[in-house]
Amino acid sequence: MADRNIPKTAAAMRPKLACEIRPEGVIAARGSGHRHGGETVMAFAPLPAGALTPGLKVPNVSNRSAAAAAVESALGEVNAKTRDLTLVIPDAAARVLLLDFDTLPGKRAEAQQVVRFRLRKMVPFDVESAAVSYQVMAEQAGQLSVLVTVMPGDVLAEYEAVVRDAGYTPGVVLPSTLAVAAAIQSSDSALMVNHGGSLVTTAVTQGDEMLLHRLMELPADQRGHNQEMAQAVITALAWYEDTLRKIPDVLYYTGPGGAAAARMAPWAAMVEPAPRIEDLALPERASTMTSIPAGMGAGVAGALAG
Repeated sequence: MADRNIPKTAAAMRPKLACEIRPEGVIAARGSGHRHGGETVMAFAPLPAGALTPGLKVPNVSNRSAAAAAVESALGEVNAKTRDLTLVIPDAAARVLLLDFDTLPGKRAEAQQVVRFRLRKMVPFDVESAAVSYQVMAEQAGQLSVLVTVMPGDVLAEYEAVVRDAGYTPGVVLPSTLAVAAAIQSSDSALMVNHGGSLVTTAVTQGDEMLLHRLMELPADQRGHNQEMAQAVITALAWYEDTLRKIPDVLYYTGPGGAAAARMAPWAAMVEPAPRIEDLALPERASTMTSIPAGMGAGVAGALAG
């Protein structure tokens, strides 16, 4: 399988059309394409329960026809002007790692091989057939901090097939939290929680740099779910304070129900002292053709940002 750009970070190179496939449904967004702003149009189409079960093994999509129909419906609602789009996939379908290298070859193809070699014992699937992308985050004291994204080739093919069945072409593919991070319009540090079903990702960014990215599977029972959810947030808060020498004022939350639901959730009461929980702001000029479930617009907003 040829290397794919996951993610392609240059926003100017990304299509002004995006969709995110989540277990709850498909969120689509169309940007204006204007350099100095313009309206973003968004829409949502639900998926039947159990149609999508994200993970590192196929099948992720148990109801391909329903998934393709949801993609087609949501993108049709935003009146897409192009067939090329940025596809946002669940975090569970890929692995995002922050790795340190002493150096990397100047030629990208050679650097890819170095990154793949490093990944061989780090992920539970075949690296040679996987889609791999890397981005140098920072260089300090002769060491490179590199953001690496790797996704099983057959899982990627499954998501791409759904989009093609709907009549569109997936160009850039982004795991959900990387897309969400791009929606933060601040050069300051930020703490994020991306929660959906039995999975939670905690992340810390500073400007364009990803400093922390952790994916955790939560227990099925509700009590254990809330305890582990709280622990994931507490651990991220401790990392933020220890590394950045300050306490965040805001925790940006993405997930069903949005920040309002998160504030009322039992796990939030277990986090002390807790920062203010807020939604990531959607584009100032955004309209919705169908009702977007609270807390689920940040991925496509980030995919279009820049």
